[in-house]
Amino acid sequence: MIPTNNNHSVHFPRTRMRRGRRTAGIRTLLRETTLEPRHLILPVFVEETLEERTPINAMPGVFRETETSVVTRAKEAEKAGLGALMLFGVSHHKDHEGHDSMISGGLLDRMVGNVRAACPDLVIMADLCFCEYTDHGHCGPLTSEGTVDNDATLENIARQAIIAARAGADILAPSGMMDGQVAAIRNGLDKEGFEDRAILAYAAKYASHFYGPFRDAAGCSLKKGDRKTYQMDPANGDEALREVALDIQEGADMVMVKPGLPYLDILWRIKQEFAMPTFAYNVSGEYAMLRFAAQAGVLDYENVMMETLTSFRRAGADGILTYSALDAAKILQNHL
Repeated sequence: MIPTNNNHSVHFPRTRMRRGRRTAGIRTLLRETTLEPRHLILPVFVEETLEERTPINAMPGVFRETETSVVTRAKEAEKAGLGALMLFGVSHHKDHEGHDSMISGGLLDRMVGNVRAACPDLVIMADLCFCEYTDHGHCGPLTSEGTVDNDATLENIARQAIIAARAGADILAPSGMMDGQVAAIRNGLDKEGFEDRAILAYAAKYASHFYGPFRDAAGCSLKKGDRKTYQMDPANGDEALREVALDIQEGADMVMVKPGLPYLDILWRIKQEFAMPTFAYNVSGEYAMLRFAAQAGVLDYENVMMETLTSFRRAGADGILTYSALDAAKILQNHL
C-alpha cells in the first residue's frame, strides 16, 4: 500500500501526472511513440489478365490491381512517403509447383519490373511463396501423401527470389515457413550476384484464422488440408524466438510477425531479444473487422486504425504492413 498523508499519496499534490496531458502541444511533446508514413508498407494484389481494378468484397477499400493500375498505386505510395510496397501476384497460370513465379516473363517478373520501371526509387518488397501460383493452394509442391515437400520447395523458392531480384525487387520476403528457406534464398541470390538484396523473413507466421480475406484476395484458398504442419501453433511463444533465431542465423536481414494484433506479445519479445529490424503484418482479417465495424457504425475507422498502428510501433515494430497505409499516411500528412 502506498503511504498516505492526509488521505493523499505522499507524492500528491506535488506530482500530478495530468500536467503532461493538459494541452495537445504538451501531449505531442511528451509522446513516446511516433508513427510516420515511412513506417508503413502497402500490400498490393496484382491479378494478371484483369482489365480493370476490381474491389475485394471481403476487404472494403482494397482492390485487385491490373498490371497497369499497380503502377498508379506504386506512385501513390511513393508520393505519400510510404516505406515500401509489397507485391502479391494473383496468377491465372497455376500448376502443381507454381512455375509461373519462377520464369522470366511470368507474373512475378512482370509486376516487379513494371513497378521498378515506373518508380526507380521506391522500395519494392516481393512476397515469395507459392500459394498464389499453385493449383492446390499450398505453399510448395506436395508429396504423394499430400503434405508440402519442404526440401523441394527450397530449390524453387531460391529460383523465385532470383526472378524477383532480377526484375528489381529490393527486399525478398519469404512467407511459406519452410525450414531452411532463408538460407536457400541467401545462397541463391549470392551466387547470382545479388549479395546486396535484403531478406525479410516471415519468421513467426502463425496458422491463423485471421487470413480469410487474404485467401480470397490472392486466390489461394486450399483445395484440401490446412497449413498447420508448416505455420506456427497460435499457442506457442518460445517457438517463435527459436524460429527467428534460425532465420537470423541463415541470413535474414529483417524479421516479421504475422498476424499483428493477437501477437503483440510475440512482437515485443522478438524485438527485445534480437534487436533486429522487426516488422508486423496488420493482416486482412484485422483490417476487415475494423472496416465492417466502421460500416456498422460501432467504431470510428480512422481513429481506431491509427490507434492500432501506434500499438504496433509501441510493441517494437520498425515497419508495419497494412492495407490502411495510404489512409494513415494521408492523416499523418494532414497533421504536419
